[in-house]
Amino acid sequence: MTKRISILGSTGSIGTQALEVARWRGYRVEALAAGRNARLLLEQVQEFRPRLVSCAPEAAREIEAQLPAGTKLVEGAAGALEVAQLDVDTVVAAIPGIAGLAPTRRALECGQHVALANKEAMVVAGPLMWEAARAGGGRITPLDSEHSALYQALRGEDPEGVEALVLTASGGPFRDGPADLGSVTVEQALAHPNWSMGPKVTVDSATLFNKGLEVLEAHFLFGVPLERIEVVIHPQSLVHGLVRFRDGMLKAQVGPHDMRLPIQYGIEGGDRPPVPLEPLPLAGTWEFREPDHGRFPALRLAYAAGELGGVAPAYINAADEVAVQAFLDGNLPFPAIATVLQKVLEQAPQEELGWEAIEEANLAARRLAVRECEREAREAAPR
Repeated sequence: MTKRISILGSTGSIGTQALEVARWRGYRVEALAAGRNARLLLEQVQEFRPRLVSCAPEAAREIEAQLPAGTKLVEGAAGALEVAQLDVDTVVAAIPGIAGLAPTRRALECGQHVALANKEAMVVAGPLMWEAARAGGGRITPLDSEHSALYQALRGEDPEGVEALVLTASGGPFRDGPADLGSVTVEQALAHPNWSMGPKVTVDSATLFNKGLEVLEAHFLFGVPLERIEVVIHPQSLVHGLVRFRDGMLKAQVGPHDMRLPIQYGIEGGDRPPVPLEPLPLAGTWEFREPDHGRFPALRLAYAAGELGGVAPAYINAADEVAVQAFLDGNLPFPAIATVLQKVLEQAPQEELGWEAIEEANLAARRLAVRECEREAREAAPR
């Protein structure tokens, strides 16, 4: 039977690669949700002819006259929720940032199988997402390469035998230099040595904050305490994750740095159909080293947010979105991203987690982050 899928975030990096997998496997693409990229969305709609399409109102005005017969167009946040609840076999949740929370929640409440690429769903609302899944009968399969690796390595294992989870990080473009990160440019930060990703996650990889988010995501996905989740630098990006067992053994998932493979695994729910790719050559050197927390303090700050709990992860996540955008706009030096994260995290209140609390925390943290970015920019300006 042909698998039916919907994609939340179809014009982003994960969304476009999910559509490549759909071409491989012949999936029926029932619905697409995107933002403002009208041109690319229209190309996708004309190729896959989904029943339902959602996008930002300004993009809707551009594409509505060119949609195929039988395709319904909806708009904005309400439109993304409609896509999320359409009955399909798998919903690919790939809307980045806090905007992805509501449609991911809706999909789980409607009993959908969610192939989860949106880190924030687990980072800022992990316990609430599991509540939604339990209430509605939904289930989650991770799409991130590292969490897919851990998911695969844990399958069939007794949780009582697990000592630790180990996430690998490439180290980003600055793992070996320059010594002074104060003068690095946006172009340098976006030149990832291994992966092709969107600008925000690529900058997060350069600061190692992306790995910090993945630590929090693993904590909530797999129920493993933060102190039992490790990070190692692995420049080759071939070992994506490892499980350390109490008997001293390690189990690793190895694969090429090609996101289409974990995407297919997640959509298939753990099945392994063949792919049109060359086998991974095993010859070569595989290197592992400890992360430099002094050089990349954002990783430590993510752990600190997780230890604080409550809305602290929402605070640091929102601060990072603001700080990274300021850096991409040329308004904030690269090292100041971590400084902004620390200053905002220090102001996070001790507040119980809830959907309204997350919304309020996101707005409050953004206001704080904007002020801190402006302060850091003034201090960095030539005198």
